[in-house]
Amino acid sequence: MALRMRRITLLLVLGLTAISVAVFLWLRPPASDEARRERITRLYKEYRKSFPEVAGVSPAGLRLLRERVNVVLVDVRSAEERAISVIPGAVAVEDFEADLDRYRDAAVVTYCTIGLRSGLYAQRLLRDGTRAFNLEGSILAWVHEGGTLQGPEGTTRRVHVYGRRWNLVPDGYEAVW
Repeated sequence: MALRMRRITLLLVLGLTAISVAVFLWLRPPASDEARRERITRLYKEYRKSFPEVAGVSPAGLRLLRERVNVVLVDVRSAEERAISVIPGAVAVEDFEADLDRYRDAAVVTYCTIGLRSGLYAQRLLRDGTRAFNLEGSILAWVHEGGTLQGPEGTTRRVHVYGRRWNLVPDGYEAVW
């Protein structure tokens, strides 16, 4: 009986250890910029299933779009997230909704951390008749593609993310959560 209890205990310890290692690896951000970009792309593709009718625009596509048409960039993140940094020229959802007439002729591009919240918001805008797009990979893809950020003190390399799992900022940036 004692031998059987030791074996069961050993199996439980080994099982819990394996689970702990798996959780740690899942939460740990990839080591290279390339691997982080791949995770952003993979996560965004999964999230994209929640808002299939919303057209996406890449960070490079956003730059081109801004050169050709009137674009309003809507940051759907919380005030706490926006206090760390925003894409230059972005407006908060609250400001956008408070002055819809001002943006009536603009193409609306929404973003958040990686694209889920902004995709859902863009979907709602489309249903309300607003021409809206979602920034693919959102602020994380933006910084990986060389986009700049504004913080309270000016240009910054700080990005608010939810936690270790979403710490997918490129080398040279600081993730805040």
